[in-house]
Amino acid sequence: MATTKKKATGILMKRSTGDYIFDTINVIIMLLLCLVTLYPMYFVICASFTKNTYLVAHPGAVFYPVGFTVGSYKLAFSHPLLLSGYKNILIVLAVSLPINIALTLFCGYFLASKNVLLKKPVLFIIMFTMFFSGGMIPGWLNIRSLGLYNSLWALILPGAMSVYNSIICRTAIEAVPDSLQESAYIDGANDLVIVFRIILPLIMPTIAVLLLYYGVGHWNAWFNASIYLQDNEKLPIQNVLRAVLIANSNILNAAAAENDQVNEFAESIKYAAIVLTTVPVLCVYPFLQKYFVKGVMIGAVKG
Repeated sequence: MATTKKKATGILMKRSTGDYIFDTINVIIMLLLCLVTLYPMYFVICASFTKNTYLVAHPGAVFYPVGFTVGSYKLAFSHPLLLSGYKNILIVLAVSLPINIALTLFCGYFLASKNVLLKKPVLFIIMFTMFFSGGMIPGWLNIRSLGLYNSLWALILPGAMSVYNSIICRTAIEAVPDSLQESAYIDGANDLVIVFRIILPLIMPTIAVLLLYYGVGHWNAWFNASIYLQDNEKLPIQNVLRAVLIANSNILNAAAAENDQVNEFAESIKYAAIVLTTVPVLCVYPFLQKYFVKGVMIGAVKG
């Protein structure tokens, strides 16, 4: 018994053969998972720089660019819809994110406040919208009756606030000591001053996570644009990418049809479009990654 206790409490413990086998198997599994996860992205990058004739004649894995060419990128950038798609999504992000954060912060502050008049009925209404919606057709009729049809506002206002994100914000606000708000009230501060001068600076990591959630959601959204926007010049970047991948490249390759560039880059341009629409998001993630885990943990505790 004493020997067992000494081994259990000692600083160094002798590793058995089973431990080495277990660690080796874990490392192999992790490497395989990394390979399965990273190779699709590597394949897309290689295929975007590969000659179209090779992609058509040799379907399957690509491990390096064959016949290195940047013609697909030149063709993609030469078409106005790709540039207008970037412009539209940047406009949506620039307008939406401040509105998203402001409404989410106000809703989270309301949910975290104590002794608020009619809090329970309002909370029920807010939570009801999280689980039930009017549906696609009533939503389309509502957008048209409000005069938002075929306008970028149709992509901004309907999803201006997420109830789930408001719950995350509420949990972060509840972690702020009540004494700070009480002392601010004594000094004559109102709720707006408390929200922007006290609450907001203290929950900036959570705000960064919410910016990531909202930003990625707007960047990847394509369905609302497909039913609310009529003009191709107003489509965001994901709808242009969808046209390239699904609609047989009709939108992006229309301008190239007259000079036989479609036959030269018809396949590789699809991969170039994927790279152009994915890289911006990948560039943002490393700067917000340290806040991501904290945001997930905050959202896991809603009590």
